[in-house]
Amino acid sequence: MQINIDKNLVEFTPENADETAKLQTLWRIMVDCARFNKKMVPVGEYIPQKNSFARFAIEGMESPGVGEYAEIFVDKDCRCYCQTCNKYVMLKKGERIPPCCGKLMEIMD
Repeated sequence: MQINIDKNLVEFTPENADETAKLQTLWRIMVDCARFNKKMVPVGEYIPQKNSFARFAIEGMESPGVGEYAEIFVDKDCRCYCQTCNKYVMLKKGERIPPCCGKLMEIMD
């Protein structure tokens, strides 16, 4: 797979039939013409000397075990973050703390 970056655009060019099929599957997962497109967010870190892959999570997809997290609601407006991927979300009073990277996010302030 060839990856080209031009400012804020990333272009994936498959180099064989298997990559073409996988890119087509990814496209169908990410693009929803009737609703909202999904986003890919980085998980963990990418250090080529450590591992040969970069990992991303697709936001908006139900993953197995999502219902297994405790339902904890915030008692005031706050910001929560994920200690694994450093993603953060702003929550309003009464909203549920979301899971990220396999565990509930932490309250930052």
